[in-house]
Amino acid sequence: MKVSDRTSGALLLALGAITCWGAYQLAPVPGQQIGPGVFPTVIGVGLMLCGVLILVGVGRSFEEDERIVASETGELAEASAASPGNASADGTGAWKAVLPPAMLFFYYFASERLGFWLTATLMVLVLARAQGARWRGSLLLALLAPPLVHLVFYKLLRVPLPAGLLGLPWV
Repeated sequence: MKVSDRTSGALLLALGAITCWGAYQLAPVPGQQIGPGVFPTVIGVGLMLCGVLILVGVGRSFEEDERIVASETGELAEASAASPGNASADGTGAWKAVLPPAMLFFYYFASERLGFWLTATLMVLVLARAQGARWRGSLLLALLAPPLVHLVFYKLLRVPLPAGLLGLPWV
């Protein structure tokens, strides 16, 4: 089943509007300049912007047309079957679509025991490798991303993150 760009754009636009409306309904926290609705509003506006861009067809000119490629036997095959890295019809690449939600479940179940730092590092490393990044880049990203996320949530937003095995004294 193929969903048209108009349908997916309209759905994103509606989802963004619902997100903004829900963020507006959140009660402000006394004593804080930034309320709980700021980030959901930013996400909602981003969803609406993406929905509008999809609706008007921005980026459609960058898509490659599907071409027919001759297979080894001389029969015609679809171009997606010849493209390396694409999920084939038998679903061998479908695990890449299942991996991000699986990582969310992993975070939910492992973060209290392992802590944010170890859990986030493992998640970033696995996701980067799954997307085809080299080991050096994956390790670099896995070592840099969790401290930045921790800084934003723990220090700036004052959201407590689980310490787990590494009760780091400087955080």
